[in-house]
Amino acid sequence: MEEKIRNCLGPSGNYEDIYTLAEELKRQERAVIDFSTPSNPLGVSKKIKAELRRHLKYLHNYPDPEARRLKKRISQHYGIAPETILCGNGSTEIIYLLATSLKPRKVIIPAPTFSGYERACHISCNSEVMHYRLKAENNFDLDPNELVRTMEENPPIAEDRDSHRTYAGATPFPKCNMVFLCNPNNPTGRLLKRDGIKTIANSASKLGYYLVVDESFIDFRPDHSVIWDVAENPYLIVLRSMSSFYALAGLRFGYGVISRQLAEGLKEYKEPWTVNSLAQRAAVVALKDKAFRKETIVSVQEERRYLEKNLGKMGMELVPSEANFFLARMDHAADVLLKLRRKGILLHDCGHLQGLDSTHIRIAVKSHRENTILVKELKGILQSCNK
Repeated sequence: MEEKIRNCLGPSGNYEDIYTLAEELKRQERAVIDFSTPSNPLGVSKKIKAELRRHLKYLHNYPDPEARRLKKRISQHYGIAPETILCGNGSTEIIYLLATSLKPRKVIIPAPTFSGYERACHISCNSEVMHYRLKAENNFDLDPNELVRTMEENPPIAEDRDSHRTYAGATPFPKCNMVFLCNPNNPTGRLLKRDGIKTIANSASKLGYYLVVDESFIDFRPDHSVIWDVAENPYLIVLRSMSSFYALAGLRFGYGVISRQLAEGLKEYKEPWTVNSLAQRAAVVALKDKAFRKETIVSVQEERRYLEKNLGKMGMELVPSEANFFLARMDHAADVLLKLRRKGILLHDCGHLQGLDSTHIRIAVKSHRENTILVKELKGILQSCNK
């Protein structure tokens, strides 16, 4: 068990972070340029900052445990029922909640993808995890029909199929199987179009699989979301996060869109007050801010093109991305990452992820100033490596 958990993490047994690097370099955290986390290069919007300042004086009150105002805003924004929305301390809380409460027997996870799915299932219920391998020669694109065949070859136990809707307080859920998909996928940035997701979701419903679609980066391609399909499919679970697109990672807010009956059952397992008052306020304002969303998409597209052009000139192999990060492959990756760390520049080492090796790194799209610094430093390091 411990070995499995370690394999879900980075080489040091933990994720990279600016705090550890700042401590190593004896610098302030703000002096670290963090390309390891794909946060909006524009930062937090002015409207959100103003809203937070207005509500600092109310911090003596407990947050609304039901997040009523926020659920209403999400409901209006997407045209979905508020009863299907489950708010959490980032989408990570919902991932762990699903693993802890549903305790899936078998879990199918693409490889490579976000390591948190596997870690949650190992820690919470020691699920049997099967990796659906994505092929580098196909840009790590997922084939819906192949994934459906994998589900068909590993069906849930028959007696569990028809009892998934019956909940009595915090009574244990019936045993189930589960599939996790990240769309666009992290760390590849590849998008599976809506029709492909729906093909998998329809088969999951027939087979009795829960399909968890993590749409943490779907704001860059909202036309391919399946958030509206949850109403017709009790086996479909959609996760959303405001950490990346809205630069609210420090406030921790995410949510799940789930069938009403399943949402009611999950509430019995959920800890209270996990979404603080400021996070609730910030999320409401974020959903109203159309101008910020448009500006973000334009900015990320411009800087993504800049990085793609300049990193490609250095001989880096980049997977075409639909999100605000790239998966890159390069020789001497470990040496390059170490030299960048010494300069206070942090990239994400993907060598620990299933389906990748030590030549793979993930590079976030940052501001133009930060991107030019990265290009300059990388050029110097690679030139020295090639001498």
